[in-house]
Amino acid sequence: MTTMAHGQTEMEIAAGRARENVVAGGALVRHRRASRLIHWSVAGTFFLSLLSGMPIWTPLFGWMAGLFGGLEVCRWLHPYAGSLFFILSILQFFHWLGDMRLTEGDRSWFGPKAFKYMHHEDFPADPGKYNGGQKLFFWAVTLGAIGLLLSGLIMWFPLYFPQMIRELAILLHDITFILFLVAVITHIYLGTAAEPGTFRAMTRGTVTRAWARLHHPGWFQEVTGDEARKR
Repeated sequence: MTTMAHGQTEMEIAAGRARENVVAGGALVRHRRASRLIHWSVAGTFFLSLLSGMPIWTPLFGWMAGLFGGLEVCRWLHPYAGSLFFILSILQFFHWLGDMRLTEGDRSWFGPKAFKYMHHEDFPADPGKYNGGQKLFFWAVTLGAIGLLLSGLIMWFPLYFPQMIRELAILLHDITFILFLVAVITHIYLGTAAEPGTFRAMTRGTVTRAWARLHHPGWFQEVTGDEARKR
């Protein structure tokens, strides 16, 4: 009976992972397969763009060119990887847009609340599936992808633009890249070491009831119908 129950639970989880915001086998499905595939595709093309672009940016990272067969290969690969990153970022934008609209409560994240949250000093009273910080990151990624594309196109086809525009494009590309990298590192930290149990949402698709009740009580109550523990 135990084996049968375990097998049935695994089947429920596997079936549930094709959807979102449902309970499956005692866990909560947070990201369905399509969401996770889009997320990892964006992440993969970002790091491909990063690693192929660093040797072009400065000789300090010239050793990275060896990962791709040399600097000339990086110069060829980087703009195509960046273009693919942008296309997938736009796909991700429309995929998550419905969940990422900022509310009045989310606007409080434009300030010290975000830093307090990172240090576990403050939690939103009743966040839904995504809190204000996650929504801000979503919009920052979209704006960053646009900035990288526009500046990158000018650098890709420099003969079509005057010198001042080219120099501004290089500056915009560098600043956007640095801010983007800092944001991604913070995103990775919050999704792993800072909040144990978060990473599995993007690998297995599910989170535990305890994780959902703690970090997203509004979403927990919406999915399960249970009253989340008050903090």
